[in-house]
Amino acid sequence: MDYTVLGHTGMRVSRLCFGSSSFGRKIDEGAIAAMFHRCRDAGINFFDTSNVYYAGRSEEVLGKLIEGCRDELVIGSKVGFRVGEDVNAGGLSRRHIMAAVDGSLRRLRTDHLDLYFVHTFDPDTSMDVTLRALDDLVRQGKILHPAVSNWAAWQVATALGISADLGLARFACIQPMYNLVKRQAEIEILPLAQAQGLGVITYAPLGAGLLTGKYGVGRKPDNGRLLWDPVYKARYANPAYLETADRFTEHARAHGVHPASLAVAWVMSHPAITAPIIGARNVEQLDASLAALDIQMTPEWRDEISSLSAAPPPATDRSEEREGVVYGGSPPT
Repeated sequence: MDYTVLGHTGMRVSRLCFGSSSFGRKIDEGAIAAMFHRCRDAGINFFDTSNVYYAGRSEEVLGKLIEGCRDELVIGSKVGFRVGEDVNAGGLSRRHIMAAVDGSLRRLRTDHLDLYFVHTFDPDTSMDVTLRALDDLVRQGKILHPAVSNWAAWQVATALGISADLGLARFACIQPMYNLVKRQAEIEILPLAQAQGLGVITYAPLGAGLLTGKYGVGRKPDNGRLLWDPVYKARYANPAYLETADRFTEHARAHGVHPASLAVAWVMSHPAITAPIIGARNVEQLDASLAALDIQMTPEWRDEISSLSAAPPPATDRSEEREGVVYGGSPPT
């Protein structure tokens, strides 16, 4: 396992992060423990969870597993989505953040979180209120670094400016969605992270199973999140994604690698990304993702794989500049 520094935090993390969103699902705890220990045997020291995953059950299960090795691990959890019936049981208000972090710490059986992500944008709470609450948690020692998931680049940039102006702990890491069919992060989120020295852990490298070889035009498994979960069905409803999945699966098999391994390796090869978040329901699935560590992804190979899906437009939508066509002609070389 290779390790890298997470942004400017000084913390060294494994090049893969394991996401425990499946913990708490109807999976045998023995199978969950086997996945955790397989991760540890592979050298993974970075684990991600959230208070919203199965109503906190994911945190509880992970908390049991990390006892005895907590000091060797980097643990991140999240706050923001609704976790109860009370009208204040969600959002990024100071009230909810302060209550939610104590619940996460209790379930995880730890006295601090290395990273605490705001999980979604809250239009009803002023950013400075949220950022001051996170800063107070840093001062209290309950979290080491604030972080952010699912915000647009302009929202993250605005928050970084507020933190600088008010002298507050800034976001140290961002967590966007990123895979071969969901490349929006390439436009502004990943360049922002590079410019600001932010760590980046991306989720859904397999596209909820779309890029594992199970899906294609006229091909689908008997069961899977893309078939029954309304969130994922809506997220990956574009028919062009199935065409990309077909091309990608054929490409992976032509190179003698599992599509899941190649999908993770492609994400990992982006220079802005610290670690993709991998997940699994069993050790066999986990091993396919771990095999990404053995793939030597060259820039040329990355470009070849990237060409299998539609590239997102540039941030300014001046697509002609990609071809070197600019006012005044191309600069001399």
